[in-house]
Amino acid sequence: MWSFFKYQGTGNDFIMIDNRLGNFPKSEREQIERWCDRRFGVGADGLILIENDPDYDFKMVYYNADGNQSSMCGNGGRCIVAFAKQLGIIEKSGYFQAVDGLHYATIDEHNTVSLQMCDVNQVERQGEDFFLNTGSPHHVMIVNDLDHYDVYQRGKEIRNSTAYQPGGTNVNFVEQVDQQTFAIRTFERGVEDETWSCGTGATAVAIAMYTKGLINACEVNILVKGGQLKVAFVKEDEVFTSVFLTGPAQMVFEGTIKMAL
Repeated sequence: MWSFFKYQGTGNDFIMIDNRLGNFPKSEREQIERWCDRRFGVGADGLILIENDPDYDFKMVYYNADGNQSSMCGNGGRCIVAFAKQLGIIEKSGYFQAVDGLHYATIDEHNTVSLQMCDVNQVERQGEDFFLNTGSPHHVMIVNDLDHYDVYQRGKEIRNSTAYQPGGTNVNFVEQVDQQTFAIRTFERGVEDETWSCGTGATAVAIAMYTKGLINACEVNILVKGGQLKVAFVKEDEVFTSVFLTGPAQMVFEGTIKMAL
């Protein structure tokens, strides 16, 4: 039996497991996939292990809903900070290692987490679209009538297109709301569907829209299906640095689950 906690960050949900003893069966990819299944398991966009780190407060190990270990997850990073606070590992701030390197984060009394993301030193233009890596790869496309846009079909096509093989990409569809606010919908690889929120995607959209000249402030509001995120950054020469993703992270429930062999 495994104890787990279900967390969500603006609708992006995760199974959280304390693996500081190091005995979680990481090789059981099919089990992770089944636990994340919304009909046959707990249901989640991914599974996250919190582990010991020799130099920092903890380590984050992230698996997509397909059971494969993946690149950085921004909302998952915010949720693991809240989980670390719950476990007593940190109080108001901390440092942790993830697949894309070191992260710093703060958390307040309302469980609003501000997570420092990796620096972005390249934003590639693809006609009217953009491609950049914010810890995970992201294609960014501006569309009209976002609420009725076929995110699943178009996202799947771009995610699997020849230009992004091998590995694929996440795909973000964007509509401007006002000078500092954008609404987005994201097709996530590994989930292979639209999610209610994507932290690295929100970060990618904010930087892409700044690059396109649609905003002149270094703080952007991002509206997702599950709520609102804020992205702030500093532009130094050609590098986006001090990139912070801010939003709520909440525990939904806790339970135990049996490893089915």
